[in-house]
Amino acid sequence: MPEIPDLNIFSKNLTKRLVGKRLSHIKIIINRKLKVPESALIEALEGQRLDGITREGKELHFAFENGHVLGLHLMLHGTMYWYEGNNENRFTIAELMFSDGSGLAITDWQKAVTLTLDPIKAKVPDAMRMPDGYLIGALKQSSHHIKTVLTEGKVIRGIGNAYVDEILYAAKISPFSKADKIPGETIDVLTKAITKVLVDAERHISKNFPDTITEKERDFLQVHLPKHKLTPVGETILKAEIGSRKTYYTADQVLFE
Repeated sequence: MPEIPDLNIFSKNLTKRLVGKRLSHIKIIINRKLKVPESALIEALEGQRLDGITREGKELHFAFENGHVLGLHLMLHGTMYWYEGNNENRFTIAELMFSDGSGLAITDWQKAVTLTLDPIKAKVPDAMRMPDGYLIGALKQSSHHIKTVLTEGKVIRGIGNAYVDEILYAAKISPFSKADKIPGETIDVLTKAITKVLVDAERHISKNFPDTITEKERDFLQVHLPKHKLTPVGETILKAEIGSRKTYYTADQVLFE
């Protein structure tokens, strides 16, 4: 699943190519996850100039000159591809054609990609835009596993399965820790780890895949490495499931319970 580092890069690269262009045509191929009728999208968006593309949590928001916004959640396997002329990408969910001839195909073999017209503004802060001290108060309200709390989107938005493992590894917190048992000073470490891990990952992807709008390899990660038995520094990678999510961690991560 594309997470904050990927989506920030996608947003920048889509912006460079599309912002300022008009949406000539939008076509929905698979509508099972469409939140509104296709006719509503056409009426609201076709012919409109695209004024900006931003990331909101795990979504990309395409903002148009008339005030309408197209929200895109790529879910687990959603992918975007450029095309010109006819779109020949398999498993296409939607096609967006712009005034300069740039086509954007949105695909997903699981058919889970979600398109929303004018998505409701979230009340939960983005992981990269948390108020000072926010997590200390928020985590005290939950006795669930810290991994669950950080990924479910009810406390902060934007972190998914892979990067929460990386963040907890960096902060040396066991993913099985109860959120309300983590001491304040450790939550401060966790808050800093969130920013550092996500920023470092974005820099790595941007350096190695500067023009990408598709999710790339994650072999640079430290612990969320399904094909590896050891971290880069030689620690044994332990594997488990938390709430049906595959979880990767080490024995050195402290359990708070």
